[in-house]
Amino acid sequence: MEKNNKRDLFLKIRVSQEEMDAIKRKFRNSGMQNFSEFIRAMIFEGYIVQLDRNEFKKIMQVASTVSNNINQIALRANSSGNVYPDDILEVKDLAYQIIQPLLDLNCKLGYLKR
Repeated sequence: MEKNNKRDLFLKIRVSQEEMDAIKRKFRNSGMQNFSEFIRAMIFEGYIVQLDRNEFKKIMQVASTVSNNINQIALRANSSGNVYPDDILEVKDLAYQIIQPLLDLNCKLGYLKR
């Protein structure tokens, strides 16, 4: 070991085979050449992101409702030739309920890239 090397301590952790495979895969995809540098970069520069699954569940429920409403409007339009303004307003409102949380999420993810 070099005398000038200030890294004289070792960090030992236990991982499963699946976790080790995932770590090695991320290392290969990182383009870095040194595994220790990669691990340090992940520790000091990496992010832990906690996602609120309830928010995603809510968005998926709204998306399902919008999809069903669009299908109903399409069926009505194909059978009668009429599209009602209230149907269009309802779909726009539901779409906004989906878009707004997705824009918020996109903004938060944008901060992670900086």
